[in-house]
Amino acid sequence: MQTVTSRDNTAVKNACRLRDDARARAAAGLFFAEGPKLCLELARGCRLRALFATEAALDRTPALAAFAGATTLVAPHVAEKLAGTASTQQVFALFETPGTDPALLQTAARVLALEGVQDPGNVGTLLRSAAAFGFELAVLGPGCAAPFAPRTLRASMGAAGRLPVLCVEDLPAVLAALKGRGVLCLAAALYGAQPLHTVTAGRGGVCLVIGSEGQGLSRPVLDACAAAVRIPMTDRVESLNAGAAGSVLLWHFRAAALRDGEEADG
Repeated sequence: MQTVTSRDNTAVKNACRLRDDARARAAAGLFFAEGPKLCLELARGCRLRALFATEAALDRTPALAAFAGATTLVAPHVAEKLAGTASTQQVFALFETPGTDPALLQTAARVLALEGVQDPGNVGTLLRSAAAFGFELAVLGPGCAAPFAPRTLRASMGAAGRLPVLCVEDLPAVLAALKGRGVLCLAAALYGAQPLHTVTAGRGGVCLVIGSEGQGLSRPVLDACAAAVRIPMTDRVESLNAGAAGSVLLWHFRAAALRDGEEADG
């Protein structure tokens, strides 16, 4: 296999553009991932279009040989150009962005909904926790970090490739539809909220709604929820960030489902 040694190689330049430009990713229906572990995780749920790696990286990760037909060898200095992080792992991939059927809104019993969570680390953490605790769908309203942006992908460790993610413009309308079919929509809030342990999800399912740490949830979203819940804490801190708070909420309702007799995954 011939090694690409030019940093101006067309395929390399295109991969860098997809790494950096959200509009380019949307137009191409592709997203960029970096690192052998993340790329292998994503390949379990997403279709790989192209892999770029140095010969040394392929030697370190034999599992990547499964994608030999889509692999382009690159020289170390070309890998440095492809790298979106300070310390490159010398493995990069382009994947097809998976689509999510809106019909899942009619069937999913455990839903995570986000509004205005701009930090990619928080969005990635929440998607990873939702996947870990058995949630079936994530709904991202306006103002959220893109689920397939490089920083979000690193934080989620590829969870967006296994958990259906639906981006919507009208989150209150989605919550109203969930509520209409018996899903209990709960807003995470600091004030005017019930302690988490006092709330039980009904058999119709639950939707946890989380906003940004700074702004919280908008009034239309709060009004679309059946109740607001808070995590009881000591007075040493006022609040948790969205990723930490949401993970606690997601764990709580996964544990409740297990106590009700649902079989644990694995």
